[in-house]
Amino acid sequence: MISLTSPVETRAHGWPAGAKLAALCLATMGLFAMGSVVGHLAACAVMLALYAAPGRVFFRSGMARLRVLWPFLAIIALWHVVTATPAEGAIIALRLVTAVGLANLVTMTTRLSDMIGVVRWLAAPLRRFGIETRGLELGIALVIRFTPMLAGKGTQLARAWRARSPRRPGWRIVTPFALCAIDDAEHVADALRARGGV
Repeated sequence: MISLTSPVETRAHGWPAGAKLAALCLATMGLFAMGSVVGHLAACAVMLALYAAPGRVFFRSGMARLRVLWPFLAIIALWHVVTATPAEGAIIALRLVTAVGLANLVTMTTRLSDMIGVVRWLAAPLRRFGIETRGLELGIALVIRFTPMLAGKGTQLARAWRARSPRRPGWRIVTPFALCAIDDAEHVADALRARGGV
């Protein structure tokens, strides 16, 4: 989620990152405080309208990012059918979709540098006590950049295994995946040392 980007420029890209993150926190708190199916349907409809406002390309991209939720939604639906509590299941499912949708919306329309700026501002009190926060800011940026890259390399390893064996890759690609991650981390560490370190 944290590495998502928007395929199109929207007006929300110009809004302050801190305001968007604060609004996301308040909206999420509101979702957890709400206990009615109608209220959650309305909140989900608002979330969908926010995705639809910038156009069809943005809407499709946003909805594609929500597809990863279907296994969780299936488990929630199954459990609440078995326990005969469909209303509670609907509330949980709608809350999950809406909360993740809003979080994706914020990250899709917020630049990495703006996110780091918010972290820098939040960590400002720590600097008064002599704690260096540059490492934290850099660490967040590295995690955001590394996550999609490592996911891509994992996909490539799984495909390479399937091309050579009829068996599922499973645990067999863990070691080469770990070695790829360590190698990338060493390259980044060398680059940071060459630029004066943290």
